Amino acid sequence: MTAPSLAPGKPCPQCGKPALEQYKPFCSARCADVDLNRWLSGVYAIPVKEDDEEDGKPRDASEEEPS
Repeated sequence: MTAPSLAPGKPCPQCGKPALEQYKPFCSARCADVDLNRWLSGVYAIPVKEDDEEDGKPRDASEEEPS
């Protein structure tokens, strides 16, 4: 069995250890699974402003729903 090869570049984003080519950009399957769990559980999220429409244009006062 050969030793795992290090991936050139940045360290593992989870723990900071050198990344391995097999799990790039992570150092192990564990760190890759931790990252996947964070995405699936909603820890990572892209912030959005609720007052914008889907097309990116702000709503006019005439388009607002009555309270």
